[in-house]
Amino acid sequence: MRRTKPPAPATGSADDVEVEFYESLQRGDVDRLMSLWSDDDEISCVHPGGPRLVGAVAIRASFDAMFANGTIDARPEKVRRLDTHSTAVHSVLERVRVAGPEGEVFAFVVATNVYVKATRGWRLVAHHASPGTASEVQDIAETASILH
Repeated sequence: MRRTKPPAPATGSADDVEVEFYESLQRGDVDRLMSLWSDDDEISCVHPGGPRLVGAVAIRASFDAMFANGTIDARPEKVRRLDTHSTAVHSVLERVRVAGPEGEVFAFVVATNVYVKATRGWRLVAHHASPGTASEVQDIAETASILH
């Protein structure tokens, strides 16, 4: 039996959907997370180091597996936006809190989130994430140390 999607924001922007996406990761709410995706059969998701997943069933299964190990404390930083009337592409540096053997550590992930404005409002059509590099981490550290 196919579950119905909980209502997603009817109005708002791609930014609003992105906020909901990261909040859903932090809460481990797969139903809410999946409600943010487009109904298109060709939606895609690539997790760091993983294969390309196409379609809602494969994407949901991947998040179900991740949430079985707990929530994902990913916070978007340094978002770069390219927005048009019906498409938005966001390049995001994600700061991910990870519990390590010596306490909390942070990993950095570079992600691209693509949104399309459809009849149900803005929806996610692609999430592509890769491990961050030392240069992205350095960029964050330098920005954080600047006082205004």
